[in-house]
Amino acid sequence: WPEDVRPYFGDGDEFHMAFHFPLMPRLYMGVRRGDRLPITDIFTHTPPIPPGCQWCLFLRNHDELTLEMVTSEERDYMYYAYAADREMKLNLGIRRRLAPLLGNDSRRIELMNSLLFTLPGSPIIYYGDEIGMGDSVYLGDRNGVRTPMQWSSNRNADFSPADEGRLYLPVINDPVYGYQSVNVAAQAKAPSSLLNTMKRLIAVRKRSRAFGRGTIEFLRPKNDSVLAYLRTHQDETLLIVANLSERSQPVELDLAAHRGATPVELLGETRFPPVRETPYFLSLGPHGFYWFRLEHARRAPVRYGIEDTAI
Repeated sequence: WPEDVRPYFGDGDEFHMAFHFPLMPRLYMGVRRGDRLPITDIFTHTPPIPPGCQWCLFLRNHDELTLEMVTSEERDYMYYAYAADREMKLNLGIRRRLAPLLGNDSRRIELMNSLLFTLPGSPIIYYGDEIGMGDSVYLGDRNGVRTPMQWSSNRNADFSPADEGRLYLPVINDPVYGYQSVNVAAQAKAPSSLLNTMKRLIAVRKRSRAFGRGTIEFLRPKNDSVLAYLRTHQDETLLIVANLSERSQPVELDLAAHRGATPVELLGETRFPPVRETPYFLSLGPHGFYWFRLEHARRAPVRYGIEDTAI
């Protein structure tokens, strides 16, 4: 648990990074239920850490999706929602990759990565998840999520020139996730592919230090299906709004403290209507999300009582 890990950071002079294990299952729970509570609740149990230290956030890794840090009721729900086949279970967890867990649904996959990139912490992407690789639950132990990287549709997915029988594990070769169609080379050529979407999200994230260093303030809209929070660092404030539901959702946000600011959508640099004292209304599509920069108008400099306005 985060509170158990906290002493290892010391005053910022010991460990500098630690995994935030309890967040991972709660992201899946929140998206499956269409309810933000599992996500916001775990952050109430996450202690502050020294400057210069950071949590490592991840959606999947080389082991099973651990369910050790959830209640027995939550564990039963996760098994019901994400591991219908007994072969998908391992120890106290689920041995599946990101794309199969989310039904290969591009909207849910992009939403989960949006949360990974915008919540406080350093995001970790497990190899292959950037192209939506599948798994093989019939390989022993955790090997089902450790298959060779799928670089192209060539022999052995271009992972190795060795004979197929000498690979450490077989390449995924099924109708949905097979290397013939799910590979880096194919997605690099498609502007709307998951790989290129991930590249865009990463590029935008790297332009704003608030994502990496900023504080977080959760907003509490009446619509529980919408997760909204502010990330603030120095004079930069970002607003993240995510629809955890599979249905379109409206939301009204209390942004009165930022009245006068103009939300600028970061992925397209689109300017939205300015914030007023009244609740700010947004509409989100199924599993849709927004990344905004709250841009405050800058007054023109005044010289000798006369506004210095360009003509």
